[in-house]
Amino acid sequence: MNRNQAIALAFAAGNILLIMLFPPFDTYSIANTKIPVFSGFEFYPRHTGSMVLNLSLLYLEIIVVLINACIALLLLRDNKSVVTRRRISMQNATLIFVAINLVVILLFPPFESVFAMTNAALPTFEGFYFIFARQANHVVVTTILYLEVILVLVNGALFWLIFRERNRDTLSPEEAMKVMLAMRKRGG
Repeated sequence: MNRNQAIALAFAAGNILLIMLFPPFDTYSIANTKIPVFSGFEFYPRHTGSMVLNLSLLYLEIIVVLINACIALLLLRDNKSVVTRRRISMQNATLIFVAINLVVILLFPPFESVFAMTNAALPTFEGFYFIFARQANHVVVTTILYLEVILVLVNGALFWLIFRERNRDTLSPEEAMKVMLAMRKRGG
């Protein structure tokens, strides 16, 4: 592990500590005590009895930080033998794009109105709102949020594999034929 990777890990650990100190909370409204409403982020020791941790959003935040830390470790690894004209490879660009997408997805999660909530398998969806500008009587739709994150990760992994550098240790059939003809002429 090089110095830059250690800094990235320390930064990720600091982010996780900050997330744990200010977790997302839901509150139960006076009108309906069965449906928790997203109430924002609160310093953990100051939360009240009517507030409950939104564990699914908390877990998703931690997972995104860990995935971004892994992306940073891949981007900051030592590449000693590869010399290219490009400053950034397509694989690294894919990793950066995935990291930015994950952050944007968490900053603008899908919300639904408490009044439109049902017990249906598929939740309703009202729109994407900035997470720190909480809308009144809105709940984060974690099932859609998980789907977004999973699709970004799967697509990012597929593109990362598509853009991998080809190993030049194997010869093409034409190159193998040239080598065999050159060896025949020398031995000839």
